Amino acid sequence: MDKFHTSAPTSLGIALSGLVALAVAMGVGRFAFTPQLPLMQADLGLSFSGGGWLAVANYSGYFIGAVLAGTRGISALVLMRCGLWAVVVSTAAMAVPESFTWWLGMRFIAGIASAWVLVGTASVVLAHLAALDVRRLDGLVFAGVGIGITLVGLICHVGALLGLGVSVLWLALSGLALIGTLMTFKIDRKNAPLHSQGGTRMTLEAPLPRGVYSLVLCYGLFGFGYILPATYLPSQARSLLNDPVLFGWVWPLFGMAAALSTLCVGFLVRWPRKYIWAGAQVVMAIGIFMPIVVPSLFGLSVAAFCVGGTFMLITLIGLQEARQQAGHNAQKLLASMTAAFAVGQLTGPIAANFLLRVGWPFNSALWLGISALLASSALLVRFNSR
Repeated sequence: MDKFHTSAPTSLGIALSGLVALAVAMGVGRFAFTPQLPLMQADLGLSFSGGGWLAVANYSGYFIGAVLAGTRGISALVLMRCGLWAVVVSTAAMAVPESFTWWLGMRFIAGIASAWVLVGTASVVLAHLAALDVRRLDGLVFAGVGIGITLVGLICHVGALLGLGVSVLWLALSGLALIGTLMTFKIDRKNAPLHSQGGTRMTLEAPLPRGVYSLVLCYGLFGFGYILPATYLPSQARSLLNDPVLFGWVWPLFGMAAALSTLCVGFLVRWPRKYIWAGAQVVMAIGIFMPIVVPSLFGLSVAAFCVGGTFMLITLIGLQEARQQAGHNAQKLLASMTAAFAVGQLTGPIAANFLLRVGWPFNSALWLGISALLASSALLVRFNSR
């Protein structure tokens, strides 16, 4: 890898590039559908089951994107840039009204793009920050996810209060993604290290250490556990609260909690990462549990803070642990963990749809998610003690 400049502006610029990239890829490409779902249900008559299948399409694309990201010889920077443009285009294409098959295709493409940007950013940006010995900025990079979610949630909330249609909001979100993509490229041009790509084609031929497969399993269980509240929390709020001024704030709260959690990761460095990961999943399980037992604004707010405040913390901790254990083979392990996560989140909406079809309440799916998170925490503690 080329030598890096150690100036503060360079390291901060690299971190900001990653922050904006993740805000676009995850805030828009992955999670824009979540605050749009209740609006599509109200305006376009989209069924709860139909929303689940659109989520499945996105998560299927995320899985395919993660697998492709682990292909030998693919530049992480290319993944990052192509993924950003694909998010812009696929989000704008969602404005085509009442074409369910078209929506499925666009959500699938957005899923592929999101995985590419996540793996590319984790491989390129975190590697450069590590080489500059500024790992403390990792949390700033991953705060981009929460910032993106918050911005998207506020746009959808304000748009709904103003009576804007779903198609107009999809175009507005595409415009937000376009601005972020252009900002990322502008920041990149000011930071030469991001163009020094001689070492960003990670070594993919070497086998992964045996111990890392426990990380892959636990990360997959995490994906299953978190995806149900991450997909359906605004719809739960809409079904429990009649006032749109109230239920529309649930998703922005989720995003703000996600952004703050990654900025606080530096205070947790004294504990082993696996213990932090396990504890965060217990907090997330409590958050999922709250709307079941307290179906009110209070329960939903606690869920937003507990789930939003832990899911990006777990993501960051998991990817940091993967980079440490895999070394130069990090891109392959990052792709494997992202693929396992995608499988977990793919099965979540499928399980929920199946339970609804056989007459079980939606809360039964939430109990499955809670069980997966607690199982992952137990495995992490056991593997760490070994």
